[in-house]
Amino acid sequence: MHHVSASKLFTLLVIVGLYLGRGASLAVAEPEISETVETSGVRFLTPDTLDRIDTGLKWLSVRQNEDGAFGVRRGYGRNVAVVSLAGMAWLSSGSSPGRGPYGVNIQRATDFVLDSCRSSGYINVPEGQSHGPMYGHGFATLFLAEVYGMTPRKDVREKLEKAVRLIISCQNKEGGWRYENEPNEADVSVTVCQIMALRAARNCGLFVPKDVVDRCVAYAKQCQNDDGGFRYQLVRRSSSQFARSAAGLVALYSAGVYDGPEIGRALAYLERHRPGGMIDPHYYYGHYYAVQAQYQAGGNHWNRWFPRIRDQLLNDQQKDGSWSDLTFSNEYATAMSCIILQIPNNHLPIFKR
Repeated sequence: MHHVSASKLFTLLVIVGLYLGRGASLAVAEPEISETVETSGVRFLTPDTLDRIDTGLKWLSVRQNEDGAFGVRRGYGRNVAVVSLAGMAWLSSGSSPGRGPYGVNIQRATDFVLDSCRSSGYINVPEGQSHGPMYGHGFATLFLAEVYGMTPRKDVREKLEKAVRLIISCQNKEGGWRYENEPNEADVSVTVCQIMALRAARNCGLFVPKDVVDRCVAYAKQCQNDDGGFRYQLVRRSSSQFARSAAGLVALYSAGVYDGPEIGRALAYLERHRPGGMIDPHYYYGHYYAVQAQYQAGGNHWNRWFPRIRDQLLNDQQKDGSWSDLTFSNEYATAMSCIILQIPNNHLPIFKR
């Protein structure tokens, strides 16, 4: 007899619930109607895809230390961004802190992030290697906001509030954020991490000033080039690139801008960079944002995009269930890949349409 793993069974039950919640019947075939983005997304999660996601999530769970981090004392395994992204990957499967197949892993990740919060609100582990501490702070704040929405613990809220206040205090005069926790420079890549964290915090009831969001929108729009893509910084009149352009578009979506000429031009730019071509040096980061953008756009944007990135990721998965990244870590690449593949699950408020 074929045995179904507990985590796969959990995911299958959730998917059945999604269908039932939309009025589907297991007994009577309904006439075919135009699919929503949500139902087409569920269809894209084939049995093989679910199996492969499960092996990736399991690989992450085995790699996690008891303190919630990964790997050795120094390196990206102790970076709060990597830990938080792993936590988001497990949350995306339907588990929550202390509940579900990955509940223990999520709880460990939550405890690690909480233990990494300084009195100022800054979330950072000095000995953890980092490309830029505010990347880690943004991803960690986003993760805590998603956790708080599921388990309204007082200690999570207190540290989340401080983390949000720090983001607000670090916004620079142009409306963006940069690598360090000070309001000097800005770039579109770090900026999207902060505005997503603020959106998630607002979603779960925390106050975020409107002018902070408005200034972020202005900054993101100024970073857009004539070709629809985004430059890295205003001070550098650089060309558009895929990863930063996907990030710029999601920054606008996160700030509540869902239509307008900027959105249309950005989507047209991404269409010229569909999965399957040259591997971008910021591949996982770029596709993490690109799949969110296409999910928000819906329609043909989504239907053309997701099957391509799904198939490409499944083709690149290692035999042990992980994905490889030589710049940061395999834990980072695996967490990102599992998040991307699970966008159709529609579990986390920050990814919902």
